[in-house]
Amino acid sequence: MVFSSNPLSLSVTDTTFDAWLRDSGYLEILDQHSSSSATAPPATTSTITSTTTTATATGLFISFFSHILTLLSLFTLNPFSKLTTDDFSGQTPSWTRSFFADCRSYSFPSGSDQARLRVNENVKRYARNYASLFILFFACTLYQMPLALIGLISSLALWDVFKFCSDRWGWDRYPVLRQVMVRTAQCVTAVVLICLNVQMAFFCAVGISYTVMVLHAAFRKLTPAKQSARRR
Repeated sequence: MVFSSNPLSLSVTDTTFDAWLRDSGYLEILDQHSSSSATAPPATTSTITSTTTTATATGLFISFFSHILTLLSLFTLNPFSKLTTDDFSGQTPSWTRSFFADCRSYSFPSGSDQARLRVNENVKRYARNYASLFILFFACTLYQMPLALIGLISSLALWDVFKFCSDRWGWDRYPVLRQVMVRTAQCVTAVVLICLNVQMAFFCAVGISYTVMVLHAAFRKLTPAKQSARRR
């Protein structure tokens, strides 16, 4: 985007300035700008009247309702829209300094636009952390559901036995027989997984980890330090 004047000039509208920040990669400044715009006090002061109490109550109701809509809008976003395989190839960000940080690193998103910006960027930054959390939640779910753990181990053992038998008796020389045995092993695996509720353990882990990921990404502020670290 090319400006005919200084991009920091007061003649530039907020929409144009936000677009310039987004195109230039200054997402943390755009995040701060969105928060300050939402919390800025009104330019004019109104005279205190007898309707102050009603106006305050109405304002609180509107604020509460907008917060509820923002939270609901989080689950309409696609947090994986900008995720690539390269986001999993780097080092895992520090859990204490980067991922969790302190309480000042969190704030309620001012609206659905800021929530979408935070979710898309934070999912890219902390992709390896969220993947580790999913593995942790899945392991905890299997611990709480022993039958599902037995089913998962049994299915893995079944395919190990299949590989051992294939190598021992040379099923590769008989394509038809190998295809029949593969289909049989798949059917047995599906029956074991369904009967022992492995799919329920998997869906529980996915649901919990997805909810934690979206909420953390939406409330986590974008900071210049992590932005510059990601670029390097």
